[in-house]
Amino acid sequence: MQHVKIKIYTTPTCPYCRKAKQYFRSLGLKFQEADVSRNPKELEIMYRKTHQYGVPVIEIGNQVIIGFDKNKIDRLLGIN
Repeated sequence: MQHVKIKIYTTPTCPYCRKAKQYFRSLGLKFQEADVSRNPKELEIMYRKTHQYGVPVIEIGNQVIIGFDKNKIDRLLGIN
């Protein structure tokens, strides 16, 4: 199923970040994780894309999802 690049901007204390990572793992999908609490460069990249500092921010291909929106994730991945 892995056909797109997935990146998740996270922090260690974010429960929705954990849910998102857990969901991708349950689907057997690989993803890149960027901990914005420890990486100011990734925080800046995330802010430039979303104009906000809240996490999780999930990139699937060139689409950006703010928050853990399972329905939107499924739609972008082509899951019914």
